[in-house]
Amino acid sequence: MITIRTQGDRGLVETKVVTKGCWIDARNVTKEDLFRLEREFGIAGELLTDIMDADEQSRIEKEDDYTAIIIRIPVHDEAYEISYFTLPVGIILFSDKIITICQRSGDALEDLATNRIRGLNISNKSTFVLNFLGRAAFTFMRSLKELNKRTNVIERELQKSVKNNELIQLLSVQKSLVYFTTSIKTNELLLEKLQKSSLLRFREEEKELLEDVVTENRQAIEMANIYSSILTGTMDAFASVISNNLNIVMKRLTIVSIVLMIPTLITSFYGMNVGLPFQTSLLAVWGILALSILASIIGAILLTTDRKRKKITTLTLPYSQTYMMIHK
Repeated sequence: MITIRTQGDRGLVETKVVTKGCWIDARNVTKEDLFRLEREFGIAGELLTDIMDADEQSRIEKEDDYTAIIIRIPVHDEAYEISYFTLPVGIILFSDKIITICQRSGDALEDLATNRIRGLNISNKSTFVLNFLGRAAFTFMRSLKELNKRTNVIERELQKSVKNNELIQLLSVQKSLVYFTTSIKTNELLLEKLQKSSLLRFREEEKELLEDVVTENRQAIEMANIYSSILTGTMDAFASVISNNLNIVMKRLTIVSIVLMIPTLITSFYGMNVGLPFQTSLLAVWGILALSILASIIGAILLTTDRKRKKITTLTLPYSQTYMMIHK
């Protein structure tokens, strides 16, 4: 879908006519939209193919009629297995208009289109690019915080889990962090090139804005690296927790099996075709049943008492002995 916006008194307003100084916003583009962009505005088909490539890296290049900039932005879609990922956005700077192209809609584009950036002026192309880069870094940090919240929720569920569902969710979050880290670093390379290149000329006040954008982008990189490191350690720790939870369940099942094995052992003797004590007595059945129940109760008490005794012994060791055991 292609939307045309112009500068109004209170921000951007939509229009149906391409005018001088307008912004042509192409999102969720179809093949017909790509043909129109190539036919009406003279954008090279190879460039459009690069923008539609989900793995395209950030870069800037100069053509005869326009300057093309590709920036990566975060995208959120719960319909996908990895709900947080990144996509390239193409910014085509003509002498009289700006065209942005993205195969999906992202928060950075939506913030610009809905006048959420104070003082945005599309007539100044260099300021538009800097505002877009700054908003991209901001949405990266916002998405990283959402991923961190999701990680905390999964961790609370994982503490009581003996399955791998939560670990799979954490793996999805880790993949998103890898995508974010890679994309933010490519945007950083683009910013460094903008600082040194003469393809876009910045005034003094715009240079200060560029430095602010670089700072925000570096902060996003640090956040992504920190969250990724924490998540890696968390996944290793909780993999051990799941294994430990499973061991506890198996230990309880083993205790139940041992307790049930005692009456089974007693009654199995009386299923043999040999002479046994009290086999002619009318009270033999009730005696065997009572003996089995008593043996099961004694076995259960011995097993649970042994576990408690070990726990108490461990907790009541003198400090000197504990120190020697730790450093032995």
